[in-house]
Amino acid sequence: MDTQTVIVESLPKSLGLPPDYLEPKWFAAYTSANHEKRVAAQLGLREVEHFLPQYASVRRWKDRRVMLQMPLFPGYVFVHFALRNRLQVLQIPGVVHLVSFGGHPVPVAEEDLRVIQNCLSGGHQVEPHPYLQAGRRARVRSGPLQGLKGIILCRKNRTRFILSFDLIQRSVAVEIDEMDLAPIG
Repeated sequence: MDTQTVIVESLPKSLGLPPDYLEPKWFAAYTSANHEKRVAAQLGLREVEHFLPQYASVRRWKDRRVMLQMPLFPGYVFVHFALRNRLQVLQIPGVVHLVSFGGHPVPVAEEDLRVIQNCLSGGHQVEPHPYLQAGRRARVRSGPLQGLKGIILCRKNRTRFILSFDLIQRSVAVEIDEMDLAPIG
């Protein structure tokens, strides 16, 4: 056995890192303005699991209308990795930082990501909405969003269900039938 093999085998597997640094979790990476798709492409090239939720938006110019896929949470890409590998994400051009509190990156609740995926895959019209914390609260009674709690907003004879994500302080509006909602409190 040569000396390199002995040195590698004698190193502890965790290198003294806390368990949180070894276990892969979802984090929100804050990006430069309008760099979400570029960052997602770079993460894909580096084979890092990521999630960039998008919605369809019609943009009008003088001579035409175009359907574009826009980021549901402008400025954010969700990334799944162990904190010990954070440089692999932070070195990507366009990534500014990870969402942190007190200098420590905070993981995104996996339930929040499931909610976003259910909204997008459930055939509902989903779009960004200004962050809301107060309003008339309701719970979804049926359908793919059953059990979710959020805020009801009625505009132009349409009912929108607002889901707020506190970690990134962003909200999304989901068009939903008012019959599927039950008021809370």
